[in-house]
Amino acid sequence: MSTVPPGTPCWADLATPDLAGARRFYPELFGWTGRIASQPEAAGYTTFLKDGRSVAGAGPPATPNQVPIWSTYVATDDADLVTTRVEAAGGQVLVTPFDVFDQGRMAVFADPAGAVFSVWQPMAHPGAELFNVPGAMSWNELVTPDPEGAKVFYELVFGWHPEEQPTEPVTYTGWRLGGRVVGGMIPPLGDDFPADLPAYWTVYFAVADADATAARAAELGGTILVPPRDIPQGRLAALRDPQGALFSVIAR
Repeated sequence: MSTVPPGTPCWADLATPDLAGARRFYPELFGWTGRIASQPEAAGYTTFLKDGRSVAGAGPPATPNQVPIWSTYVATDDADLVTTRVEAAGGQVLVTPFDVFDQGRMAVFADPAGAVFSVWQPMAHPGAELFNVPGAMSWNELVTPDPEGAKVFYELVFGWHPEEQPTEPVTYTGWRLGGRVVGGMIPPLGDDFPADLPAYWTVYFAVADADATAARAAELGGTILVPPRDIPQGRLAALRDPQGALFSVIAR
């Protein structure tokens, strides 16, 4: 894919204090190669490629005390308009819209429960060029203690319509935009998620074998947060990289 419709997750990148470590860990785990930005101002921002196509990125944290985190970017054709909507809906504008060289225009927000997300208005860089195959982004999911508030917020900001899917032990919500479900939402699941985590967006990467990927992540210095388990869509696991950034994998 070269473009995705506005309102659809289109990119994910990692903010980490150990960029060199990320360049080792993720290529070993997913078979990625890295392309480091040539501009000095980019501070070593790395685009990860799978089979020659961009799938994700990594760069240094915006502030020294920022925890390592994977961020979800939602495509937009007007980052400034989204900023206005976020403010009107009760969210926070963490980084006002700015141009990233000639690549695109982005902004960073937090929803009322504290979940951080970004938007991407593409220019030269359209976002990810590959989805839903092993080594590429496959799903984006909001984990929040306030699902009802999130339903109001994201409908106002992106026009997403919540579709509840009764599951055990909690109700799962899909975010529908037109004819597609573009993401999901779930409340925290007891001991599966650390109590000190605020609401957050998590990124799922597709893999051929969730068990083998989780084991390999542990071998490379990562942590298995939620061991591989079956869900109707496939088999998933939640992991942390060696610096503590949370991400998930799914074998559909």
